[in-house]
Amino acid sequence: MQRGFVHASAWSLATGAAVTLSWWGVHTVMAGTAYDPPRAVPISVGARAADEPVSSSTHRASPPPPAPAPTSAEPSAPAPRPSRRPSTPPPSAVPGPAKSSGPSAAAGDVKSYPTRGGRVVLELTDDAGTLVSATPEQGWSMQVWTNPEWIRVDFGDGAGATVSVFCTWNGHPPVVEIVDQ
Repeated sequence: MQRGFVHASAWSLATGAAVTLSWWGVHTVMAGTAYDPPRAVPISVGARAADEPVSSSTHRASPPPPAPAPTSAEPSAPAPRPSRRPSTPPPSAVPGPAKSSGPSAAAGDVKSYPTRGGRVVLELTDDAGTLVSATPEQGWSMQVWTNPEWIRVDFGDGAGATVSVFCTWNGHPPVVEIVDQ
């Protein structure tokens, strides 16, 4: 009986030491890792009426302008009852992500820039840009620099290839450039 107790105790101590050592190793490696928040890239709504507001988790639709008050003395027709169903069906195809930004961007547009080294997601306003996330592809490393007038994200494969994504807005609307070397 005592021999079984000694074996069980030795097994328990060895197992506890192995679990502790494994946890410590994983904790040490993971403590130096920076996690990106989940990407929330708005989905294009396709063809829609020009006056239809767009809303997503990253962009709130602006409220519609108030209807002008009737100025004539004629009685107006009763307003139609609101429908619970959307008047247009949802689009059947979703276009791919944008490749580059033009000279100006609407307020608060979130755009994704995929490259062979990774993906950069930026929120572009009329006068600035904000890095939402940057995720390297497998086998690539990443460096990020931010400044009040620009953002730079570099992806490197360790063999000399570098892909850089630049977003600049110093005195002009944000412009995104991708340089693949």
